[in-house]
This record gives sequence, structure tokens and C-alpha cells, in this order.
Amino acid sequence: MKLPFFRLMLLCGLLLFVTGGPASAADQDPAIKDIIVTTSESDLLLFATVRNAFTEEMLAGVRQGLPVVFTFHLELVKARKHWLDITLVESTVTHTLGWDEGAQVYRVAFSEDEGRVETTASLDEARQLMTELNGVKVIALDQLVPDAPYAIHFKVTLKKGSLPLGLGSIAPAAVWGDFETDWRTIEFRY
Repeated sequence: MKLPFFRLMLLCGLLLFVTGGPASAADQDPAIKDIIVTTSESDLLLFATVRNAFTEEMLAGVRQGLPVVFTFHLELVKARKHWLDITLVESTVTHTLGWDEGAQVYRVAFSEDEGRVETTASLDEARQLMTELNGVKVIALDQLVPDAPYAIHFKVTLKKGSLPLGLGSIAPAAVWGDFETDWRTIEFRY
């Protein structure tokens, strides 16, 4: 009776070892999720969320006064059969997270909303603000052809080069856990 139980436990332990434990490393990698392409009355809009974007090292760096910058890269193309796609838009959006020691709040600056900065005392809210795109304008609808095929290619990067000038030598790359998600493509017809 004890021998089959021991074999079962040994097999379970071996499976956990081989798969990397309950959550595999791939489940912990930064990834783009919940991508939505929609329209307003005048513009094509993009919504997206980045999962697993922060490491403890990044958060420790922020608390020491070093900013974290996420850069969202997007490209809108008009797809053409038997021809090269036509690039209509190539743009980047940045979200910058910093810590204000005096006020004891996190500040998140958004390049897509010129000059907009949100402050919060909640780390969870600051993370959410950093990792979500909410209705970023991609292109005016009058520049799209009805019922034509389009695609948005999208990825997110965090690089040590996004640190302010001179701080790269103080904060080594290992502190930041640099990452770049895979390109995601959303195909649609307008």
C-alpha cells in the first residue's frame, strides 16, 4: 500500500521538477493580453494590457527614485494580397513611473495624453496605470478604406536605456529586468 503512494509522490515531484513547478517560467514572462481594436466617432482606438510586467528589482529601483519607462510600439498596416503591406502608422507611446518621496506618491506620466500625470499612493494602482493602454488613438477613420483588411502589430519594451542620462552606470541592467514582449498582431476589417 505504501509503495504505490511513494511512486505516485515521486512521479508528481518529477513532473514538478521537469515543468518548473506549479507556474512555468512562460507563465511569468511579460505578455500582451486583452487587446481590443475599436472605433470612436472619428478615430481607430487601441486598448491593451501587459501582464507580468514588473519585477521586484524594478519596484525597488522606483522606490529609490529611479524611473521605469514602458514603451508601447505599434504599427498599423493595410494588408494587401500578393503585394507588400502598406504601413499607415508607426508610433510609440510611453508610460513613465516615478516615486515622489516628499509626497509619498507614485507618479505615472502618459505620452499619449500630452502632459497628463496621475498620482496615487497605491502601488497596485500605479502598476495598473503603467500596464494599460486605454483608447490610444491610432488613426483617423477618414484615412481608412471601408471593408479593407488591416493589421496592428504591437509590442512593449523596457530597456535600461530608458533611464535618465548618466543613471545607466549607477543602475546596472540586472536591476531592471529588461524585457521585450513578442510582437502581437491583430487583424481586422474596418
